Amino acid sequence: MMKLTTFLTSVAAVATLAVAATPVTAETTLEIVKKRGHVRCQVGPPSAGYYNLDAKGEWYGLDVATCQAVASAIFGDPKKLEIQSISSQMRFTSLANGESDLLSRTATWTMSRDTQLGLDFLQPNFYDGQGFTVHKDSGITSAYQLKGAKVCVTSGTTTELNLTDFSRANDLNISAVTFEDYNVRDETYLNGGCDAVTGDKSSMAGNMAAFPVPADHMILPETLSKEPLAPAVRHGDSQWRDIVSWTVYAMINAEELGITSKNVDDLRAKSDNVSIRRMLGVEGNLHEGLGLNKDWAYSIIKHVGNYGENYEAYMGSGEQGIGIPRKGSANALWTDGGLMYSPPMR
Repeated sequence: MMKLTTFLTSVAAVATLAVAATPVTAETTLEIVKKRGHVRCQVGPPSAGYYNLDAKGEWYGLDVATCQAVASAIFGDPKKLEIQSISSQMRFTSLANGESDLLSRTATWTMSRDTQLGLDFLQPNFYDGQGFTVHKDSGITSAYQLKGAKVCVTSGTTTELNLTDFSRANDLNISAVTFEDYNVRDETYLNGGCDAVTGDKSSMAGNMAAFPVPADHMILPETLSKEPLAPAVRHGDSQWRDIVSWTVYAMINAEELGITSKNVDDLRAKSDNVSIRRMLGVEGNLHEGLGLNKDWAYSIIKHVGNYGENYEAYMGSGEQGIGIPRKGSANALWTDGGLMYSPPMR
């Protein structure tokens, strides 16, 4: 847990004596992480595509890749990492009080979260939107047909608030049935306890793939909300914010430059492209402002890959993917009409 050393100045109401002291500077997050020897990165309970467990009990997924990339940037080793699986109700508290160094877990960036919780949200690593899943034989083909319906939803999320707003705005009188565990939520829906289930469309697509008969269900066409899913850090440590931000940007920029985990060594040794050479630490001093080694971005791409590689592996058609097409979506690179965009690395 981060230690904070402060000093107290005491002024007597009836005296004019002022006591001055020199404050002791608190340790930065980077100093704490280096001293500990690993990054504590928070995800949620297993969720397909984002953070899940394989047969060996190892975590994988798009958000896990962000955790691994930060560890690679700092230590040159993606395994210098402690994955913390924390409930939606406790996620922000755990980050704010220093139990986690970084949150990387389908958390929607909103104004109130960004300005009232002592946290900073960073570059989104997935743009999503909320929708509804229903039984195909229900006859429901539109979210506007859910008048008076019971809808299963995870508590303590923007999803719950969005459902209330949608129902109110459209006079649907939807009854929310809330659950802390999305597995219990989905099981209740499957057993007929709810008429529909609501959540981010990508998460629902992944969960639906695990239903006994996925073809018996469908996601309705309407999208209720904007859900920019982004990593977050504690407010007040600009160096740590920069490290995590530029870790995500490096993965995006690498894809734009055509740098992959497979060709990064060759490009580092032979490329005369100044943008590639600068990013991979062959020339320039981009690392200095971060307080990292010169090869920080090279280590990210070498060990974890660029953004596109990870999207394909976990969200797309890879062996561990959940089959969400990227082409034409907000998650495509800006050069392909999407929103994935990195500031210049120079």
